[in-house]
Amino acid sequence: MLPPFLNLSDQIRILSPSGVIDSKCIDDSIKVLTSWGLKVTEGKYARSEYGRFAGTPAQRAEDLQQALDDPSVRAILCSRGGYGLAQIIDKLDFTGFVKSPKWVIGFSDISILHNVISNLGIASIHGIMGMHLSALPVDSEQTQSIKNILFGKLPSYNLSNETNNRTGHTSGKLIGGNLAVLMGLRGSRFDMKPKGTILFLEDIGEKPYQIDRMIQGLRLGGVLAQLSGLIVGQFSECDEDPLMMQTVREIILDAVKEYDYPVCFNFPAGHVEYNLPLVLGTKIQLFITKKRTEIVY
Repeated sequence: MLPPFLNLSDQIRILSPSGVIDSKCIDDSIKVLTSWGLKVTEGKYARSEYGRFAGTPAQRAEDLQQALDDPSVRAILCSRGGYGLAQIIDKLDFTGFVKSPKWVIGFSDISILHNVISNLGIASIHGIMGMHLSALPVDSEQTQSIKNILFGKLPSYNLSNETNNRTGHTSGKLIGGNLAVLMGLRGSRFDMKPKGTILFLEDIGEKPYQIDRMIQGLRLGGVLAQLSGLIVGQFSECDEDPLMMQTVREIILDAVKEYDYPVCFNFPAGHVEYNLPLVLGTKIQLFITKKRTEIVY
């Protein structure tokens, strides 16, 4: 289910549910979102600082709960990721959100929210956040793509072939996000529901053996066997380790060698500047040929 698309003068709320954010990023985001014709509000504690966090767990939960419950808030833009949602996700009540769904935008640590929302049957946007709206040109593809989605234009992607891509055609609900964050949910009631889905994965700063450990965890846990497709985004600052005897791509391909679904590598989403949005929690078509990869909503 897609939340309602936005109209001019609709309210979008800026929240900081994870890491502490520079206030300038919020100020800049307000300017961008206001230029789109939206009414911009911010959480009471969006600019707070509590160590590495944007407020205490109670403060961050209060801000997020209020926004989830308020039907006049039509979209939530997270100011940044970092770390912190794992501390509060079980303190949140999504009853009001289900009655009045709204778009939630972010990535990295926000993968926790995306996963919970997807499990509720509602779509959300894996894409740039407040800190990126502050840094990117207002006419950048990353920024304009978020605007387009909010106002009703879903993306389609047509990419050139990548080495190691596995061809095929499939469809399914798109789920996923940051690999390490998703692994932190394994065994919890917030864990992903992978059957028949297309899984998107990205990460940053993990060593190849750590990536292998997590991918093997998905394999051993039966997640990879249940998928209908796999989209691999950017694994940034994950330097290759010759002692592993495999590249990160080869690690992933080896883990899914028993399954015949299509696999897309190098999708431009993750902890990189050119971070294009994906609408998670809704069905997509994935076409991979020897020349092109196409993603259609």
